[in-house]
Amino acid sequence: MKKIVLVCGLIAGLIAGGWAVFFISMCYKNASLENGMIYGYTAMLVGFSLIFVGIKNYRDNYLGGSISFGAAFKMGLMIAFIASSVYVVMWAIDYHFFVPDFDVVFSQHEVAKLQAAGASQAAITAKTAEMAQFTQDYKNPLYFIGMTYIEILPVGILVSVIAALILKKKKQDNIATA
Repeated sequence: MKKIVLVCGLIAGLIAGGWAVFFISMCYKNASLENGMIYGYTAMLVGFSLIFVGIKNYRDNYLGGSISFGAAFKMGLMIAFIASSVYVVMWAIDYHFFVPDFDVVFSQHEVAKLQAAGASQAAITAKTAEMAQFTQDYKNPLYFIGMTYIEILPVGILVSVIAALILKKKKQDNIATA
């Protein structure tokens, strides 16, 4: 099980993190962050599809075709945590070495969206203050890491629950009935 969890977790993290870094790079270069969330969460879902693959592989090849919800969920959580950790590391490297002003660009984008929507000056001022606080908080490594985990780990937990529900299978009784 450890090998399956590790391999699936690493691959899932590389997929989610790699796609996210690629799409952030593309959006960042084009100064358009409009579809960044769509790209990011799509990448996460594609990566987390390995939770399903890992649980099914383990159930079918090592447990004789049966697994409880709890065991499947636990395995999914382990894969999700490894994948999320890879994602956090990849984003930390990307952010600190390649897009160090991403928080500023993101903040400006959020304020510009409000302005384009015709928001009141009070709303724009409040958003500007909120984003300035975000930029300041994002400099704290613990905040940075926590926010990045909060971004991806809940998706992995949700996929783990769904996969465990779909893949749970009770052992079949081999006792012949007369």
